[in-house]
Formats: sequence, C-alpha cells, structure tokens
Amino acid sequence: MKRIAVFGYSPLSVEAMMRLNQDHCTVIFIGKNEAEAALVADKGFATEVIDFRNDDELRSIGIGTDVDIIFCFYPKDSDNVFLTISARAIAENLTIIAIVDDPESAEKLLAAGADKIIDPYEICGRKTYEMLTKPDITSILDDTVFGRHDLNMAQIEIPERSCLENIKTSDLKLHEKYNLILIGIVDREFGDRLHFALGEKERHLDAGDVLVVMGAAREIKAFKKEIECV
Repeated sequence: MKRIAVFGYSPLSVEAMMRLNQDHCTVIFIGKNEAEAALVADKGFATEVIDFRNDDELRSIGIGTDVDIIFCFYPKDSDNVFLTISARAIAENLTIIAIVDDPESAEKLLAAGADKIIDPYEICGRKTYEMLTKPDITSILDDTVFGRHDLNMAQIEIPERSCLENIKTSDLKLHEKYNLILIGIVDREFGDRLHFALGEKERHLDAGDVLVVMGAAREIKAFKKEIECV
C-alpha cells in the first residue's frame, strides 16, 4: 500500500485527499501550523505539523523511507519549488506532484525534480470548453476570454461583514460589474469541495466561502477591494 504525504492546505489539496482511494493508499496531511492540521484532522485524515524547510523534519514524516508520493500544494510556487528540491535530494525515487500558480513556474518545478505538474489554468480551460456548448454564456466568453492575454484565476475568500454576505450567487453579476467569470464556489456550509458554477444549484454566500474567478488582474483587484466593504 502506497503512502502519500500532502503538503499545503487549500480547497484543492482537500479535494485531492478526499478523492484518493484509501483502499490502495494511506494519506497524511503535512500542515504549517496546528490550525491547518485541525481542519484536516476533522475530516478523518492523519496529520503532522513540521517545518518543510528542515530536512530532518521531512525525514521524520517518512521522506526517504516509507513515503512513496508527495503532493506539493502550497499557494506560493516558491514554497513548492523549495519543497521539491529538498524532497528530491533526500529521496531520489520519490514521486513528486506539484501545483503551479504561475504557468511560467512549471519549468522551475520540473527542473527542481517534480514528476508531474498540476496546472489549474489547464483545468479551467477544459471547463471553459465545456461552457462553450451553453449558448447563454457564449457572449460572456467572447467579451472576457478570447483575445486577452492578461487572464488570471484567483481564489477570493468572503470576509466577515462583507457586502456579499447573504446574497445569492445569481445576484453576483460578475460579468456585468467586473468583466469576470465565476468558475466555482467553495461553500463552507458543505465542506471544502469546489462546486463549479455551471450546472450547480443556487447558493447563498456567507463569510468564509471562497469564490474562484477568472479575469484580468486589475478587475480581480477591484472586486476584492469592493467586497471588503462593511
């Protein structure tokens, strides 16, 4: 049975752990702090808190001995590159899978020793292709996606006392107000799983929920600023 270590807390790392077949592998989550570890432990997973920049602490959780695969899911590419270099130096035959935030960092991760790169932009692109079959949003894609080179994808957590609290997803109107596309929502009431906006039921937003949006950096920044209003 393979042993898998997952580094970095995010909706994507939680989703990955939930989908791993635990009949064929054992999964341990490696957190930066006790708060992260507690969130994952509540879902029934084994956890450890270590400093991933310390080689001895990496060895203490099984890197170089009984860990077969690691997932590098830190939000910062630099952290994933550092972890990849360190883990590869300790364990030559370790399988390393890393997420990339900036597509330009993919080459750095591969050079550092990663075996597989997960690019959310590519996943997003596949979902967008599916959306093309829906005539009612084709015009939105024409206005926001095609012909643009400054597209970004961002995870935006709704803060306490935000103007978005208690409104419905259909009332967001991100395309009209910000020229953004809503890709999906992490509705904390139902856990940490990402629910794609297309084809999902109407949802009411609360503080702590996470919106995954796509659009220009300046428009994402403007949206983030406005939702902090009290």
